[in-house]
Amino acid sequence: MAVYGYARVSTDGQSLTAQIAELKSAKCEKVFQEKISGAQSDRKQLSRLIAALAKGD
Repeated sequence: MAVYGYARVSTDGQSLTAQIAELKSAKCEKVFQEKISGAQSDRKQLSRLIAALAKGD
């Protein structure tokens, strides 16, 4: 079983650093991250994360 994480912020002025640190401390093996507005439905990294999931992840 793998543990994956997803970090997202809405603007370039925001930082992913705190989210990534929390996910890594939660033992996430792979963290998918992106800077994209929450209003956008096309989140490529979220789609990659979902595609990477296997049974039990």
